[in-house]
Amino acid sequence: MNPGAQHSDGPVAQPLRSDAERNRGRIIAAARTVFARDGLNASMASVAREAGVGIATMFRRFPTKAELVDAVFSDRMGAYADAVAAALADPDPWNGFVGYIESACAMQAADSGFADVLTMTFPTAKVLEARRNEAYEGMVKLIGRAKATGRLREDFDPSDLVLIHMANAGVVNATGDAAPDAWRRVVALMIQSLEAPARGSLPDSPGHDALYKAMLRAGQTGAAAPPPGKGG
Repeated sequence: MNPGAQHSDGPVAQPLRSDAERNRGRIIAAARTVFARDGLNASMASVAREAGVGIATMFRRFPTKAELVDAVFSDRMGAYADAVAAALADPDPWNGFVGYIESACAMQAADSGFADVLTMTFPTAKVLEARRNEAYEGMVKLIGRAKATGRLREDFDPSDLVLIHMANAGVVNATGDAAPDAWRRVVALMIQSLEAPARGSLPDSPGHDALYKAMLRAGQTGAAAPPPGKGG
């Protein structure tokens, strides 16, 4: 650094850093509000308006929507992973399994953005995806334990949990404030259909790879954003 520049530049640097941090916090708070209300299809421009910042400022802080999703939902995905851990700690594996489904679906119902997050994947959102993978490993154990009790039907597959989240997200997004508790009935119907003995066979599972592709495609659509305009 040029010592001669310290007098003129030094006092300005710290306020700029503080402003940048304040803007980042405002954007994250605004994104929580907008995504919870409108889901992940909400535009970056709508988040910028809610935050009271220009679109150029938005993209300086978060160059991609996936980065914003990571910042907004990593803690919620952490709570989701915690719900899996709590289910594994239940001495009754079936109760733990049912409690997990009810808890996860309640999280979706409380936040339309998170309802979408559980049906999408964002490979560049490192923190969020790490917590999702942690939760998935726990879910596989949970499913195995519930099957071992004889309460969970044997043909249940881990990918079926993704389908449950997709179905619940659809109900949550379709009913909204008009029927805010409709998801509870749908989830209860699904849980009862999972209990052994099964009354009939199921069609083949779409499988992990196919659902991952679907989640990746949904994430790419949800994270799509126009390039930043001038100004702001």
